[in-house]
Amino acid sequence: MEQQKVDILGLSQTELAAELKKIGAPAFRAKQIFRQLHVKRVFDFTKMTELSKQFQAELQERFCVNLPKICQKLDSCVDDTVKYLYMLSDGNCIETVRMVYHHGISACISTQVGCKMGCKFCASAPLGFVRNLTASEMLGQIYGADQGYAEDRRISSIVLMGIGEPLDNYDNVMQFLRMISDKDGRNLSLRHVTLSTCGLVPLINRLAEEKLPLTLSVSLHAADDKVRDALMPVNRRYPLAELMKACGSYYRTTGRRVTFEYAVIAGENDSAAAAVQLGKLLRPVFPGQRPHVNLIPVNTVADTGFQAGQAAAFKKKLEQEGINATVRRTLGDDIKAACGQLRRDSIELTEGVVKGNESISGM
Repeated sequence: MEQQKVDILGLSQTELAAELKKIGAPAFRAKQIFRQLHVKRVFDFTKMTELSKQFQAELQERFCVNLPKICQKLDSCVDDTVKYLYMLSDGNCIETVRMVYHHGISACISTQVGCKMGCKFCASAPLGFVRNLTASEMLGQIYGADQGYAEDRRISSIVLMGIGEPLDNYDNVMQFLRMISDKDGRNLSLRHVTLSTCGLVPLINRLAEEKLPLTLSVSLHAADDKVRDALMPVNRRYPLAELMKACGSYYRTTGRRVTFEYAVIAGENDSAAAAVQLGKLLRPVFPGQRPHVNLIPVNTVADTGFQAGQAAAFKKKLEQEGINATVRRTLGDDIKAACGQLRRDSIELTEGVVKGNESISGM
């Protein structure tokens, strides 16, 4: 029986050293190969010219580099946003968005194939959950989205806010964060990473104990349990009182404030009364400090029936309630840059072709 190859891209230096030890390779080779993969972006063992041909052959026999394949790339005509539809080795598809801001290049990556959370305004929800992504598949989204760009145009910040709930894939996400911030690899400061969650309270508490310098962003979308229950089923398990307690605890443990995401939906959560209620909910979480809310005009997605509310008016009312608020700049409207839309369209168009290892090239 043929031995299954190990995906080398998802191995930390320590794990790589342990694997190399099995074939008698010295410890220094781990750092050398790690840099080839994550700094020089050399994914073909035969092109790692620092290594002997015999060692290259040994690596090729034992390891693989499981990079997602770019099967569709859409460039926005209205801004510099680029959206990627990746195919994974098992034929499943995920999405990544590359966005240009004045402070640098940001990537919004997926952490799961599909999602279990069932948020009513999300394009991913109707397709259900398939599986977790590996650390390698998360790294591959970054490396793929950097292809063809000069060093000074590489991704400088990451948002874990694409398809999936990051904290529901906790171990793989932590592995990804350790690897992307490794000083011998991509060396990206975790201060430039934002992790978005719908509010899995036990895992927020667990993340707090990691004391990572990342930004935690909670997708809130309502300040009333009844409204949030209807929009986000997770609230039935972890209602707002529990969630706010976890956010306050996270702040006290890490010293880093939590930000909040709020999709402004016409007729659902955009009234002046809703803004007052949101202020009352958030002010006690960070005593003496003004909470920050990112307002997102909800994307129009087929079948949800939701329309964008008046974000500017809602922002003004929030500020009167002592809440800092920003309206997120809409990027990539012409390429369906909202999470899940491209994957959803591709699955509907191919009617089940996205299975096994079949290709969807030519879409």
